[in-house]
Amino acid sequence: MPVVALGLFAIGTVVMLVGGVWLLVKAFQTSVLWGLGYIFVPFVSLIFVVLHWEDSKKPFFYVLGGLAIFAVGAALSGQVTTIAGP
Repeated sequence: MPVVALGLFAIGTVVMLVGGVWLLVKAFQTSVLWGLGYIFVPFVSLIFVVLHWEDSKKPFFYVLGGLAIFAVGAALSGQVTTIAGP
């Protein structure tokens, strides 16, 4: 099972990375200021997605899909650390 979890981690990471870079490109295509804000200012990426929904919904769903795949990998890993009492 750890191999499957690791594979899902990797796939989820790649899908999120593709969606994130795609959104960054969309922000720079809209304006250089949007692109720089996307990189350096917190929550500008979310504001960009909301204000430019038609252009950014597909890459946004890629990011969410990658996050879901990553979360399934985390759930399958079963590597939960607990503190045992005496």
